[in-house]
Amino acid sequence: MSDRTATANIIVAGTGPAGLICSLALAHAGFHVDLIGPAVNTNDRRTTALMAPALKFLAELGILEAIESKAAALRVMRIVDATSRLIRSPVVTFHASEIGEPFFGLNIPNSELNACLGQAVAADPKITRHLSLVKQWKQEPGRIIALLPDVAELSAALAVAADGRNSPARAAAGISTTTRNFPQAALVFSFAHARPHGFISTEFHTETGPFTQVPLPGNRSSLVWVVKPETANELAALDDAELSLRVEQRMQSMLGRVSVEPGRQIYPLSATLPARFAQNRIALIGESAHVFPPIGAQGLNLGIRDIQQLVGIASIYRSDPGLEAALAAYDAKRGPDILARTGAVNLLNRSLLSNMLPAQMARSAGLGILGSFAPLRALFMREGLRPGSGLSSLASSLREQIRR
Repeated sequence: MSDRTATANIIVAGTGPAGLICSLALAHAGFHVDLIGPAVNTNDRRTTALMAPALKFLAELGILEAIESKAAALRVMRIVDATSRLIRSPVVTFHASEIGEPFFGLNIPNSELNACLGQAVAADPKITRHLSLVKQWKQEPGRIIALLPDVAELSAALAVAADGRNSPARAAAGISTTTRNFPQAALVFSFAHARPHGFISTEFHTETGPFTQVPLPGNRSSLVWVVKPETANELAALDDAELSLRVEQRMQSMLGRVSVEPGRQIYPLSATLPARFAQNRIALIGESAHVFPPIGAQGLNLGIRDIQQLVGIASIYRSDPGLEAALAAYDAKRGPDILARTGAVNLLNRSLLSNMLPAQMARSAGLGILGSFAPLRALFMREGLRPGSGLSSLASSLREQIRR
């Protein structure tokens, strides 16, 4: 931790995975970074599924190798309609091999991910660590200032808001948000099971939201179980034997006998979008820029794309990455991706909650086409990994067919 008053190229506020990765990426690009936030959380019981493009970025930063051994590959992803409604969707299965990939990504325990990122940050000489919170943000001509409890002030050309869904930095930038609270909560824990998972992740769609099993190393999986808030509390209060039985029943015993592990956590679900993604020398990444339900493993993957584009723009405007032109470029680049991803996730979530027949029919028809039409399924998988790659691959195929 630094005890000096410093003028940094860039301040990063927030020490979750997005803030840690952003600090490392900026340092890798040659910037000096003041990273502000509490000690890294190594007690988070959730897991994060990082897709192949995000893993490639971590490899470029030199931190993937430390994480790989703690993770499990996601080779197959499956959607199962477990509702009891009149209109039900067919099972849809996505194989990474269909698009020439060995796996879609890796599922990593957050405790391990955070620990590895924290160690990398501590070892980087371009990152100065401040174990505190920002008391106040101030705007001055040509710079942004963070006032800390233990330092007179930190000054920079740009501040990165990685301080979560209730971001004080975002508020200091004067960026308004639109928030919608859902009648849902996610119960999160891990469990052991008798049968091997075969590196298959299964997302059961239920009337209250997804029940998502994701592989971990060995005969273990993580679980995100989205239910009504009162149901989440009831499930969390069950003893291990009863909760294990409930999980096994919901999974239709596909992994055999289940044994839940300690460490249950509950997270209320909501969706938040800011009016802009940068303003007044503050740029938003991660959950300060987008919050949505845990469907389709999009969260941190979207946050890493925030980081990649922010670092790219900051490198172009290296002498002053907080210029209005730089922030406008970042806002323009991130808008379409963030709006498309959050819109799709929120639409799917609402379709699960809706009892209206047209919504059920539309969802069933969409998943049915994906399951039966391989080219469209491949397009969907490529777009899920790399925005734009599915459409470009389809265009390349069409051009090749025309040439023939």
